[in-house]
Amino acid sequence: PINWALVPRAVLGVIALLAANAFIVGINQIYDVNIDKINKPFLPMAAGDMSAKTAWITIMVCLVVGITIVYTTFSPLISVLYTFGILLGVLYSVPPFRWKNNPLLAALSISCARGFLLNFGVYHATMAALGLSFVWSPPIAFLAVFMMVFALVIALSKDLPDIEGDRKFQVNTFASRLGPARLSTFVTGLLFTNYMYACLFALFSGPGAVRKPIMIIGHLLLAAKLVQERKKLNPSDNGSIKEFYKGIWALFYSEYALFLMI
Repeated sequence: PINWALVPRAVLGVIALLAANAFIVGINQIYDVNIDKINKPFLPMAAGDMSAKTAWITIMVCLVVGITIVYTTFSPLISVLYTFGILLGVLYSVPPFRWKNNPLLAALSISCARGFLLNFGVYHATMAALGLSFVWSPPIAFLAVFMMVFALVIALSKDLPDIEGDRKFQVNTFASRLGPARLSTFVTGLLFTNYMYACLFALFSGPGAVRKPIMIIGHLLLAAKLVQERKKLNPSDNGSIKEFYKGIWALFYSEYALFLMI
C-alpha cells in the first residue's frame, strides 16, 4: 500500500531534481548560445525566444527553489550531494573553468553526476524517508556501477550531433577529434560491454540477490537493440546521428524500467 504521508516529500524531491536540472541545462545554454545557433537552433535562447536576462532570472529561481527544498527537507548528506551536482554543472559550463572544453573532465563530470550522484542520492533519500538504514544491496550496487558506465557513454556520445558547431568554436570534444564513425563504434562497444557485465553479474550473484532470468534476458535484448541502432547509423548524415543518440537515451531509460523487475 502507498504511504500517502510520504507523497508530499517525494513530490518536493522531484521538484528539487527538476530545478537542479533546469539550472544546469539553463546555464549551459546561456554560455553556449552562439554554438547552439548552429547545433541546436530550436533552443529558446538560440532561437531568440528568450533573452539572456530572462534566462538568468529563470535559472536563479530554479537554483534557489531547489536548494531551499533540499536543505529544509532532506539530510545533510543529500544536501551536500545536491550542491556538489550543481557545482559540477557550473564547472562544466562557466568560464574560466569550462570543463566541457576538456573531453576527459567533461566525460567524468557527467558520468559522476548522472551515474553516481543521481542514483545514490535518490536511493539514499528514499531509504531515509522510509525510515530504513542505507544498505548496498546487490541490485543497488549493480545499478551504481552500471549507470556510471552508461552515463559515460552518454557523455561521450552527446556531442556526436554537435560536431559542426563545436569545431567552428574550437570546443574540444571526443566527437570532434575522432569523428562520428569512430566514436559511435567506440561507445557502442563500451555499452555492449556494460550489458555483458550485467549478464555476468546476474549469473554469478548469490541465490535470491536478483531475478537472474529477467536480468540476463532483458540485458541481452537491450544489447541486441544497441547493435541494431549502430547498424542503422549513417555517420555522414546528421539526422541519422541524432536518431542514434536518441536511441542511446531510450536504452538509458529502458534500464530503469528493467531494474524495477530485477
